[in-house]
Amino acid sequence: MKNYSIILIAFLLSWQGFMAQESDYAMVEKTVNYYLEGGTNNDFATLKKAFHENATMKYITKDGYKEVNALEFFGKMKPGDPQNRKTSVEYINITGHAANAKLLIEYPTFSFIDYMNLLKIDGEWKVVNKIFYRKQKEN
Repeated sequence: MKNYSIILIAFLLSWQGFMAQESDYAMVEKTVNYYLEGGTNNDFATLKKAFHENATMKYITKDGYKEVNALEFFGKMKPGDPQNRKTSVEYINITGHAANAKLLIEYPTFSFIDYMNLLKIDGEWKVVNKIFYRKQKEN
C-alpha cells in the first residue's frame, strides 16, 4: 500500500507541474491571439491587451533598422472591415517567466513572420518585444 501512495503522490506532483506549465501555455496563447485577432479585425483595443506599455517593435526596412514603441505604432490602426489574412501560432516556448512565440500571418501576396518575446509580469503574460520579417510570395 505504501508503494501505491508514493506513486500516487509522485503522479500528483508531476501532474501539478504539468498543469502549471499548461496554464502558462494557454495564457501565452491567449495573449498572442489578442494580437492576431486585434490585427485581423482592425481592433486596437483587443490588440493592445497583448502588449506591455513599453513594448518595442524592431524591424528592417529598405532604409535600415527601425525601433518603435509597439503601441504607438499600432495606435494608428483605423477601424474597418476585417483584413483578408490567415493567422497561426507556429510555436510557443516557455521557460519560467519568459516566453517566445513564432506567428505566421498570411496575406494573398505576402506573409509576415513575427517573433514575439513575452514576460510574465504580475501574473500576466505580455509581449515586451516583437521582431518580424515580411516575405513576398512567389508567383
